[in-house]
Amino acid sequence: MIKNEGRTIKRPYTRIIAGVEIMFNGEGFFITPSSWTEDVFQVLAQEAGVEEISDKQWMVVNFIRKFYAEQGKSPLNHHLKVGTNLSLAELEALFPGGLKYGVRRLTGLPDPCRRKVVGKRVKSD
Repeated sequence: MIKNEGRTIKRPYTRIIAGVEIMFNGEGFFITPSSWTEDVFQVLAQEAGVEEISDKQWMVVNFIRKFYAEQGKSPLNHHLKVGTNLSLAELEALFPGGLKYGVRRLTGLPDPCRRKVVGKRVKSD
């Protein structure tokens, strides 16, 4: 961990989960989304407190992964609601940590708040 202007910044780290080496940023988001597998998801979900993954949870996970594969970005909340036919409250309740720290992190997406420099501009993912 690094102290920066009174904030603690966690360093990226690597773990081997279900036989896959995965690099995470300091908040636990995948750095390389292609490292994600269903087996990795099951281990991470269990660690997050999901005892058994329901059909609704799998539906949300599959929707998010498909959206990311097709669009190259994380679905917005509106896309999640329309694509899964669930309310925001239902989506938030499905995973410990809600949408950002729950399902988006567990589905292997990169940090939605991560910013990268493109040329001289700063671009949000």
